[in-house]
Amino acid sequence: MSASAYDVVVVGGGNAALCAALSARERGARVLVLEKAPEEWRGGNGFFTAGGFRFAFSSFDELCALVGDLSDEEKAAMEVEPYTAEMFYDDLMRVTEDCADPDLAMLLVRESQATVRWMKERGIRFIPMFGRQAYKVGNRFRFWGGLVLEAVGGGPGLIDMEYQSAAKAGVTVRFQAKAMRLAVDDRGTVTGVVVRTPAGMETIPARAVVLASGGFEANTEMRTRYLGRNWELARVRGTPYNTGDGIRMALDIGALPWGHWSGCHAVQWDLNAPWHGDRKVGDNFQKHSYPLGIIVNLRGERFVDEGADFRNYTYVKYGRTIIEQPGRAAFQIFDQKVVALLREEYRIREVTKAEASTIEELARKLDIDVAGLVGTVEAFNKAVMAGPFNPAIKDGKGTRGITPPKSNWAQALDTPPFVGYAVTTGITFTFGGLRITPDGEVVDCEQRTIPGLFAAGELVGGLFYHNYPGGAGLMAGAVFGRIAGRSAARAANTA
Repeated sequence: MSASAYDVVVVGGGNAALCAALSARERGARVLVLEKAPEEWRGGNGFFTAGGFRFAFSSFDELCALVGDLSDEEKAAMEVEPYTAEMFYDDLMRVTEDCADPDLAMLLVRESQATVRWMKERGIRFIPMFGRQAYKVGNRFRFWGGLVLEAVGGGPGLIDMEYQSAAKAGVTVRFQAKAMRLAVDDRGTVTGVVVRTPAGMETIPARAVVLASGGFEANTEMRTRYLGRNWELARVRGTPYNTGDGIRMALDIGALPWGHWSGCHAVQWDLNAPWHGDRKVGDNFQKHSYPLGIIVNLRGERFVDEGADFRNYTYVKYGRTIIEQPGRAAFQIFDQKVVALLREEYRIREVTKAEASTIEELARKLDIDVAGLVGTVEAFNKAVMAGPFNPAIKDGKGTRGITPPKSNWAQALDTPPFVGYAVTTGITFTFGGLRITPDGEVVDCEQRTIPGLFAAGELVGGLFYHNYPGGAGLMAGAVFGRIAGRSAARAANTA
């Protein structure tokens, strides 16, 4: 197929980009995907996720229909509360401090389950997140936090299935093809993309372009400029190729910057992880079982309420807080009462941890101030309130008389050996980006749409602020990717 034969060009090669490509292709458009990474790095940030999708559902039967092959025994072992559209919307607005664009938020919520069904029809398979989103209470797995299903094989599996679906649909993909700038005619309509490849520069004409190339989290200069002090020192959780190219290209032709440019998705990430994601380790450098223990800094001081809410609703903002701690480091401390409950990522070989029979010894092994940690643990243990411990619900078992409090899941650290895991800030993606309409059209600084230009995924601004409910990123990429692809195909047909 010649370079001039494409109706829709999609810039990017992750979850949002592939959903946009599939959506445009099923409406008859001839689609080209441009991925600047080599093929072995395909998938963007989606590869580095657990593959979890947050969507609204009103019954267990709706959920089971999306999995398809659950046995009666498996169904009987699952305890899942409905997660309604109202609950999803309320969670999204609550964690973003009511800053999320209500129209975009409602569109995400309303289209979430329909988009998962659409993905399933295109060969993307889903299974329950038994290991990450459920605790076994009695003989049943109780799912919590509104997040239930993941793609088979996690993030890597999701990306493989999406690429297989794209190939089957007839989508063309070019790797090591970096979009440099958008081609625009005298009327301001986007007419193609200027691309740099190993063979040189070329211009690829297109009737519509979808930008889905991620945020700027792998660009140290942009991180420091927009996120602030120390952010150039954060580890990058995922791909090194998300350097803000799509955002920059759109701004260069007059697109409106939008959203929380000083905000980002970040996590607690192993202190000695590499500067960018490791595709062999994937997302296992993250450490997300902190609600079961306490988090301290190098001075041995607690600085967050580890039990303020389910992990899904606190892990992003807590990941960010560590960048401001001494040495950009923190330590998750547990005792043997909860070690068996820790997520699988705590058991990988590439982990920075220590174990000791006393808190004093643990502090020395982790280079934490000994007196500080001992004092913190003693005060914490005295403050723990009586009551039953249940990690599958907000059990109200908190502390009294200490700051910050621990609101749920508080248990005395009194059962050695004690274990501690060293973490730092790992940045996942940035929240600032481009403004889009409900049809995925990019808006310019005069509040007009830019003809021929659409966007989806992490470079869309206006949806996430301050914080983020787990599983909403992949879901947003899929929802708005599907919308942008559909709209781009429509625009291409009328161009």
